[in-house]
Amino acid sequence: MSLVCIEREADWWAPWREGETARLWQGRIPLLLSLPHDGAELPPAEAARLDPGAADFPDTDWHVSRLYDFAREMGAYVLRPRYSRYLIDLNRPADGAALYPGRTETGLCPLQRFDGGPVWRDGMAPTANEIAARLERYWQPYHRALRDTLDSLRAQHARVLLWDGHSIRGHCPMFFDGKLPDYNLGTADGRSCAAELRQALAECMATLALDHVLDGRFKGGHITRHYGQPERGIHAVQMELVQSTYMDEAPPYAYAPDRAGITAAALRALLARALEWLG
Repeated sequence: MSLVCIEREADWWAPWREGETARLWQGRIPLLLSLPHDGAELPPAEAARLDPGAADFPDTDWHVSRLYDFAREMGAYVLRPRYSRYLIDLNRPADGAALYPGRTETGLCPLQRFDGGPVWRDGMAPTANEIAARLERYWQPYHRALRDTLDSLRAQHARVLLWDGHSIRGHCPMFFDGKLPDYNLGTADGRSCAAELRQALAECMATLALDHVLDGRFKGGHITRHYGQPERGIHAVQMELVQSTYMDEAPPYAYAPDRAGITAAALRALLARALEWLG
């Protein structure tokens, strides 16, 4: 199993190859875009174990790689996985520790869907040995790519930004009451990036008149919290978008180009503001 570094457009969107678990687009600026829940595939043996309600991967961050495609044009490095979060959640710590203690959440190898239904058929949930194997085969290569890319960029630049891109249905009672704001920016309550960058992004969202919140229900997952080290010049934020801003939230989860164009323009403005701050 391998992560493949990509430099050509045709290779970036080509069908996944045997053994390929993730792709890293080679950028040219100090910005790494991570899309850990973009994958919507499982190895055949694992897919056969899914509960019927999970067979179309309803909890995927659908189309985020397409939505953020402009970032490659800007010169960003982009990392996206092949496989669904149901196989293993790349935005959870390897030990399975809770991100929000005391709150309902899914785990390292989720057993429950966002709608409360099971991920796996009865008796087919992953065993401890299988989880360990998935960590080694899928989780570790993704995180090695994150660490190696950030370290390489930091060796070249005084400041580096890791932007963790996510999306979710606007109404998800398992996690929150009511509807989420459209743009949910998380900085681990200011610990994962410089205060000046946090403020600059908040001001940009206000200027754009976006329906947004800063460090609300989603404060950033494991990736944001673990890799954000502003004292070392590595700044990390998580953007959790409401999916209706760019797609249909019901199956077949269709991309909505008109809405997506508006949302992509707002995201581009936010990334441009962040890059301006990076200097």
